[in-house]
Amino acid sequence: MPTARPLAIVATLFMTSGWIHQASAEDGDQFLDGIGETALISRYRFAGDLKDGSRNGLTAQEKDQGLQFVDDETFGKVLQLPGGEDGAYVQIPVDAIGDAVSFSVTGWVKVDSETAGQVFFDFGKDAEHHLTLVPMGEGRENGCSLAIEAGESLPLQGPKSFRVRPQTWVHLGAVLDAAKSSLSLYVDGARVGRQEGVKASVESLFDADAPRATQIFLGRSLDDAAPRLAGQLFDVRFYRSALSDSQISVIHHNAISDEKITAVEGDGRMESYREDRPRLLQEGLEGVPDITVTTAVGTLPHLPAWVPGTYAGGVEGPAVRVIWPSPVDNEAVAKAGKYTVTGKVPGTDFAPKAEVVIEMTTTPEDQPKATLQPFPLGQVVLSPAPDGSPTPFMSHRDKFLRGLAATDPDRFLYVFRDAFGQPQPAGIEALGVWDSQTTRLRGHATGHYLTALAQACASTSYDAELHAAFAAKMDHMIEVLYELSQMSGKPATAGGAAVSDPTQVPPGPGKEGFDSDLSEEGIRTDYWNWGTGFISGYPPDQFIMLEHGANYGTGNDQVWAPYYTLHKILAGLVDVYEVGGNAKALEIAKGMGHWVDQRLRALPQETRIKMWNSYIAGEYGGMNEIMARLGRITGEPRFFETAKLFDNTRFFFGDAEHHHGLAKNVDTIRGRHANQHIPQVIGALETYRGTHERPYLDVAENFWDLCEHGYMYSIGGVAGARNPNNAECFTAEPNQLFHEGLSEGGQNETCATYNLLKLGRELFQFDRDAKYMDYYERAMYNHILASVDEDNPGNTYHVPLNPGARKSFSNAHMDGFTCCNGTALESGTKLQDSIYFHGSETPGLYVNLFVPSKLDWKDQGITLTQETGFPFAKTSTLTLGGSGEFPIFIRVPEWTTDAFTVRINGEKSSVPIHPGSYLKLERSWQDGDVIALEIPMGFHLRPLMDQPNIASLFYGPVLLAAEEAEARSTWRSVTLDLDDLGKNISGDPASLHFQIGETQLKPFFEFYNGFHSVYLDIVPAP
Repeated sequence: MPTARPLAIVATLFMTSGWIHQASAEDGDQFLDGIGETALISRYRFAGDLKDGSRNGLTAQEKDQGLQFVDDETFGKVLQLPGGEDGAYVQIPVDAIGDAVSFSVTGWVKVDSETAGQVFFDFGKDAEHHLTLVPMGEGRENGCSLAIEAGESLPLQGPKSFRVRPQTWVHLGAVLDAAKSSLSLYVDGARVGRQEGVKASVESLFDADAPRATQIFLGRSLDDAAPRLAGQLFDVRFYRSALSDSQISVIHHNAISDEKITAVEGDGRMESYREDRPRLLQEGLEGVPDITVTTAVGTLPHLPAWVPGTYAGGVEGPAVRVIWPSPVDNEAVAKAGKYTVTGKVPGTDFAPKAEVVIEMTTTPEDQPKATLQPFPLGQVVLSPAPDGSPTPFMSHRDKFLRGLAATDPDRFLYVFRDAFGQPQPAGIEALGVWDSQTTRLRGHATGHYLTALAQACASTSYDAELHAAFAAKMDHMIEVLYELSQMSGKPATAGGAAVSDPTQVPPGPGKEGFDSDLSEEGIRTDYWNWGTGFISGYPPDQFIMLEHGANYGTGNDQVWAPYYTLHKILAGLVDVYEVGGNAKALEIAKGMGHWVDQRLRALPQETRIKMWNSYIAGEYGGMNEIMARLGRITGEPRFFETAKLFDNTRFFFGDAEHHHGLAKNVDTIRGRHANQHIPQVIGALETYRGTHERPYLDVAENFWDLCEHGYMYSIGGVAGARNPNNAECFTAEPNQLFHEGLSEGGQNETCATYNLLKLGRELFQFDRDAKYMDYYERAMYNHILASVDEDNPGNTYHVPLNPGARKSFSNAHMDGFTCCNGTALESGTKLQDSIYFHGSETPGLYVNLFVPSKLDWKDQGITLTQETGFPFAKTSTLTLGGSGEFPIFIRVPEWTTDAFTVRINGEKSSVPIHPGSYLKLERSWQDGDVIALEIPMGFHLRPLMDQPNIASLFYGPVLLAAEEAEARSTWRSVTLDLDDLGKNISGDPASLHFQIGETQLKPFFEFYNGFHSVYLDIVPAP
């Protein structure tokens, strides 16, 4: 047994330092030892196999002979390596480190003998370019060493400590922190050495020409002459971030203690840039006046995030960001009356007050209808820039269309055929990553693929060959899925047994209960017992296990979001019907919809509440949305009722009695998994569309305002919490991105922004408020377009905004999908979907985005051609084909000025201009009419709400990020004249490349491999 005494000292030190605490958010195990799961790239427990226990499926490989799994009195089953010149060792997939900038490795090691030079791990391209941890060196004093070298120019560097004791379990850790240029060694939870000034990087250990040839070994050195490890290994983990001292200590502690603790991120590593006192960026501000707001009984007031300030000399100045208290319930508005709340203005001592008047209302709330709708994808085609070059939108689209055209649809059908026990076409292999044989989310990529094929088919009206290719792939997918779905719940042979009732599905043959074993030898394929209509990439067990309380994990008694996967599949099927016109796709979706309806109706409300509040296990994507869509399409009212069975009651309504929650403007967002919950809100809005039950619209509208003002980064993304310590979660409290956000594990899950865009465009159809399309533009340019690699469709999972961060791309060949790879595929095949909208009941054309394109408005016999170099130019020209009398509404962006100009056939229009709204042009339009727009662009800042001097710099809608040579641990400071930001900035608006002193800036969507700083420390010019 490892000694516990040093641990007790370390743990006590951390606790008294305030570093260890119990994180709180939603129900469920969000973390492994308090570390957000996205940081964990792979985990090898070696408890009988070489499988990866993380969600990424990076199974290790046995090399050479003699590897065994043996019983151990401390940890149970562990891995035994024999040592010797050619003894067995383990090779880890290079994806465990990949393109990480910083990384950490931890694990338990028991070395059998004192043979010097035995290696715990070695990583690199050769013996001169590697990082290695040697627990048993020559001497006792410096016998445990961690070292990195990258050729002659970067010789060996690294910390050392006393060598480990043989025949004793020891926990080792290695942390390469690029931002701090340090390499740290840990033994039994304590840091025993740190090398500062480390120049070698992860990148320097890779072969630039063949990065996948880089090797990660456990128990063997890259130096063939070094001895191989004779000993045992247990629970080896790879993290794509630099773990802190407290996190390493907690991993060690929790492995050997019944008392489980968690650790906050950071212990001084990156804290210095968060300690600055907020500095206000509004000069001359003398105060913020008190305000009065009115609300209805039971509903928390909508307090304005921005309040007009009072400035010296009575001059007019910008509005001031006010942070108001955020109650966790609506007790304060339980009855009519008045009360006062006090806000704060970060960077000042101002404390404006809001008097809240609570009124008893008797008038029924209105039930707004959707008065706008988008055009079919095939009626809008992207065009080149005026000089004939591809625009950022076209380049992005073409990367995905090329990649999609090269895919084999049978790879996306593999897990479905496997689940139903059907043979695979010759030479077809399963996809990787989250669609591999044993991954419990398998099939999710197929849903995204179906949607992308439908969208690509509809969008390629300009290319008959591409259109036909996508149509053929789409139809092949549906034929196979339809055939499988028709098998479910029906006898395999004439007269054979079958279970048609979805509520009576039995355990698999020879099994006493339900399990999630998807291995080749363990998966059940008795489709005749699954109930009619069932279709998925795995058997029904995960759905049933969730009903019985199974939690999220990789064990056969755990599940991974079965309804999330199903939502992707059903959404893909419905999209193929609605967008691609395939009727069989709707039949498949209806059959599975009925299966879901029958199972959920049999469950008590308490069970569903628990299910939908279970972290990840109960993540259901937008199942409420797809059920409501089925109701709208089929006219079957039961589907709207099914949609409501997916109500996340605590999130939407506070409790089973619907006392508060989002419907009452209570912030129930805090601490929740972002992409688990945003699609649920989209579903609430779709449920409102079909039922006109007002609380569902309230859920969506209130969520939007709370999210946009309290949780959103400058690029339009969310999540990246340090508290709770999970890069996929909202911060524990609103308006705390500086103090509780900016996780070292990343921020801005791309899926979440995809869904926020979807929610925003849906709300716009009801409200027609320009704020939704202002957001759409900002998020498209600065997250979606900025999330894809330079010359292929590889894309980001997170988009990090920490100082000196770097993007990480994956799935260049569309052969291994995470959730964000899937939504990126969808985004890349529908980029034109929100450029124009039209009235759903009365004619009217909305121009939402300034993107070169051609609209064919078939219903009105009108075409509109938009020619623009935007955002590299400040003009756009709209030319009409055909004639008619209808209004044209053009968005005047929030970031422009009232100098925005409209000319119709050369004559300046006197239409009123208000930034952040739509202008209206109404006349009898004639063929050839030309609308010329001049769109003033300038610099503006988007600060972090709780640290206003830390801000992003924009030119028009485009985020300008600073180019960095390497990772940073502090914010980059720039000096700006706050009265005239452009005074200190030079450069070329035609390229959007600028400079502030020595700091080089360019559009964030042009960053690929380099380091960037999105947030800058703004120092006011004297």
